[in-house]
This record gives sequence, structure tokens and C-alpha cells, in this order.
Amino acid sequence: MYKVTVLEGDGIGPEITREAVRVLKAAAEKYNFNIDFDYALLGGAAIDAVGTPLPEDTVKRCKASDAVLLGAVGGPKWDNLSGDMRPEAGLLGIRKALGLYANLRPSKVFKPLKNASPLKLGDTACFDVMIVRELTGGIYFGKRGRFERDGVACAFDTEEYSQPEIERIAEIAFELAMSRNGRLCSVDKANVLESSRFWRETVLRVSEKYPEVELSHLYVDNCAMQLVKAPWQFDVIVTSNLFGDILSDEAAMISGSIGMLPSASLSSGSFGLYEPVHGSAPDIAGTGKANPLATILSAAMLLKISLKQEAAAAAVEGAVDAVLSQMRTPDIYEDGLRKAGTCEMTDAVISLI
Repeated sequence: MYKVTVLEGDGIGPEITREAVRVLKAAAEKYNFNIDFDYALLGGAAIDAVGTPLPEDTVKRCKASDAVLLGAVGGPKWDNLSGDMRPEAGLLGIRKALGLYANLRPSKVFKPLKNASPLKLGDTACFDVMIVRELTGGIYFGKRGRFERDGVACAFDTEEYSQPEIERIAEIAFELAMSRNGRLCSVDKANVLESSRFWRETVLRVSEKYPEVELSHLYVDNCAMQLVKAPWQFDVIVTSNLFGDILSDEAAMISGSIGMLPSASLSSGSFGLYEPVHGSAPDIAGTGKANPLATILSAAMLLKISLKQEAAAAAVEGAVDAVLSQMRTPDIYEDGLRKAGTCEMTDAVISLI
């Protein structure tokens, strides 16, 4: 019996996690294993219920599980709160509390969606990249503050990385490259930032243990341009928290829709938190229009990485690929196909598992 803690969150979070849980139950029944689902609060929902974006009870429940499935957090309802009380603080806090230092964001163009990419990749170019983002260090967790200098208001945020933090994320990226096409691109801003020069030096040292992997380096601005110019040149990209946040969203749009992209946030071992790349989309919450596929694909990653149910994961991924030729939610709709809502899309996926 596996235990999965579900953090529904805000906006469309409860809707998309509900559909992903349905898919997980179907996959478990098909492949003869059991999952016990536990539910806990995070983000705006937690603020409304208990006055904090990350209750201690939520951390305890997550730590007692094999994996965590998250919907999304945030919304305009809580925009006026201070930074440490906003829903997003709960997301940063749960990552830190669970030691989730490696964020895996696969981005690919599904063949049925090749025309949805803004780059119009067509049939000749394949885009399938894994972005490995360091998740618990860097500028998001560095010292910050506001001060006054010569009567002028100022603010600062600090980028800081230790050698072990860089080494462990680099090792995950090298291992992933070895399991894929053997190419790793490390992205930094080493021409300007001391933290990036240290990042590059450390990645180079780690590379000595992986002679089979072809390692390259790009400055982040060049990488952003290359993702648009020739996205098929990339296999695995490893980078810092801030750069990874930005580049993974760019890669998501190249795929055709951010509503299609899953992610996994991992700690040591097989434990992980799985969530769609997209946000809480409060403007469509409750309308039945939300695309559940990113969350369903996140559930497939959960099956594969944390539960080691690779056959079940492959079945879910295959079902998603197949259903795209039949129907689409509004964000990826194409003339000639059936327009589907959140539940109908999930029903179709389940029928194909």
C-alpha cells in the first residue's frame, strides 16, 4: 500500500488534482497495487482555514507519505498579504521542509500538438528537453531586504550557492543525461556573476565522473535565444533556481501549452512532490475548462519515480498522447477535434489506460 498526500491548493488546483487522483486510482486498479490518499492544506486554502500558508500538520503528513501530489497555489484574493504570508510562501516552505532540491521539468512537443507550438516546428524537428532546476537555494532563499541610501529607497536580494548544493543538482542532471541522449548543457551567467563562475567551476569538477556525457555551457541570455532558434539542440539543461524558473516556462510555451507540462521536485531517494508547471488560473476556476493533462502527466511521473510503477506510468503517458488526437480542452483546441472539458478529458484518458 502506497500513501500519497494530496495538496489541492487554490484556483483550479482542487479540480485538476481530483482528475489526477481518478487516473491514479484507475492505473492502480489496472496494475494491481493500492494507493491510500491523504489530503492536507497548502497556500491560500490554508490561510483561509488556519491562518498560515504552510501548516505544520501539512509538513508532517507529507513526510509520512511516499509522494505528494500538488495542484497549484495563489490568486488575487491574497495579493495584499505580506510576502511571508502569501500562498507562494507555502510552496517555497514545503519545498524547503521536504528537502526538495531538484526540480525536473520535462518539455516536449506531443506529435498531435506540433501545430500548437508558436515556433511551428512541423514534422522535421523534435523538441524533447529535460530542465533540471536547483530548487532550494539561490536568490529565492538568499538574504533580502530594503534600506535607504542617500535618502533613496533601495532593495536587495542575494544569490548564494554552496559547493554541495551545486554538486548534488549537477549529479542528478548528469545521471539523467546518461539515461537520455548523453548531452548536458549547464546554464549560468559566468561572464558577470561570481556565483555563476563558482557554479560553472563546480559543474566542471562533477563532469570528471561522467566522461560519457557531452557537457556544454551557455550564458542564460544565449540559452533563452537558442531555445527559440533551435530548441531541438538541447537534451538536458541544468541551472540555478532563478534561471530554471524562467527557462522552464519558456520551454513550456515552445511545447504548445503550459497546460501540458508536468514537473517533479525530488529529495534524496525516491520521495518527491509532483505538480503541473502552470499556476492556479483563478479566472477559469469552477468553469470546467481547465486542462488536467499536466497534472495527470505529473501523476505519471509520480508513478514512475516515487512508486516505481513504470508500466502504469507508461500507460498513463500513452493514454494522454492518444487522447490528444481525439479531443482538446480550450487551451489547446484545434479545429476538427472535439472540444472537451476537464472531466471529459480525464474520462477519455482513463478509458485508454
